[in-house]
Amino acid sequence: MTSPAAITATGLMKSYGDKKVLDGLDLHIAEGTVFALLGPNGAGKTTTVQILSTLIPADAGEVRVAGHHLTREADAVRAAIGVTGQFSAVDNLLTAEENLTLMADLHHLDRREGRRRAAGLLRRFDLTDVAKKPASTCSGGMRRKLDLAMTLVGAPRVIFLDEPTTGLDPCSRRTMWEIIRGLVADEGVTIFLTTQYLEEADQLADRIAVLDHGRLVAEGTAEELKRRIPGGHIQLRFADLGVLDAAATRFGAGTRDEETLTLRVPSDGSVLTLRAVLDILEAASIEAESLTMHTPDLDDVFLTLTGNSAEEAVR
Repeated sequence: MTSPAAITATGLMKSYGDKKVLDGLDLHIAEGTVFALLGPNGAGKTTTVQILSTLIPADAGEVRVAGHHLTREADAVRAAIGVTGQFSAVDNLLTAEENLTLMADLHHLDRREGRRRAAGLLRRFDLTDVAKKPASTCSGGMRRKLDLAMTLVGAPRVIFLDEPTTGLDPCSRRTMWEIIRGLVADEGVTIFLTTQYLEEADQLADRIAVLDHGRLVAEGTAEELKRRIPGGHIQLRFADLGVLDAAATRFGAGTRDEETLTLRVPSDGSVLTLRAVLDILEAASIEAESLTMHTPDLDDVFLTLTGNSAEEAVR
């Protein structure tokens, strides 16, 4: 059975003058999942987030977010979503606690409920020790956590995270990943994530879409996308040259390396292909000392589909 959709978009279009930023974008994002949108700079990722979060209008297309029509029920959409942009919305002159209570006031929560939510989020994000300190004195990782905590004050069902870990050190980035996983697993929140870190999409996303020049050029799970890219193989290592020769005669498409006593057999990464290789070895009574699977990573996917490596895309 198909999961209910948190976000649907059909034929989404957006241009600025002669520049077409989105060119017929279609999306279907299930509730309680993490959806990652990848693409080089200028592909239209931030524009997509801005449209879906009601910040700018689309030129054409139909969109529903959290069950509400994007334009006819814009207030209901805004009540159901939270947005954490590329740049922190934290007020440096306020303390961490004051930033959260300010958001509570903006959501028209009464004073008692606002303080309760602020205290709960400070504990949840491990910010209690800096609650009374100006946000300007917090580390980059703490400020990013505070930024996300502010988004959660309104208890959104759909959260847009536009490159949420840009500039964070690896430890802080992984802390953010755990927080994002917890939002989905514990509360059933839907996350719409844009990121330039392909490892981030690989770690977090249930589904990944690659956007290039305003069009989706691929969509699927991380593993599905990797299997679409050539270069995957199974590497077999043998005890001696005689066994390698025997194996090589049975895999016509294999590439042998006599120095390392290995044979590379093309593979799409599927269980069926692995089973077929093992069956051939067993039928010929050939024993491999080791077997390793090699599949393209998301950087290979990104490069093949957009013509840019991930590192080039952020320059």
